[in-house]
Amino acid sequence: MAKAWFSPKAYGYGSGLPCSWEGWVVLAAYLVAIPLTHLLAYRFMPPMSARVLSLAIIIVLTAGLVLVAKARTEGGWRWRNGK
Repeated sequence: MAKAWFSPKAYGYGSGLPCSWEGWVVLAAYLVAIPLTHLLAYRFMPPMSARVLSLAIIIVLTAGLVLVAKARTEGGWRWRNGK
């Protein structure tokens, strides 16, 4: 596996916080893209169309973040119970 970008959660399933600068960049880009998507859509489109487009883009961005986090989590995703 390539270098891990995210640490595993101590409890539960999934990724924890980023553990390298690459992970922090991915998370920061996601957190900047969400409100930017909303602002740009509502600025240039009618409200209903902007709402639908914003939701679609947010779903795609979230799926991308989940896929990157899953691929780059140290030890992979599995259930952990703190041990």
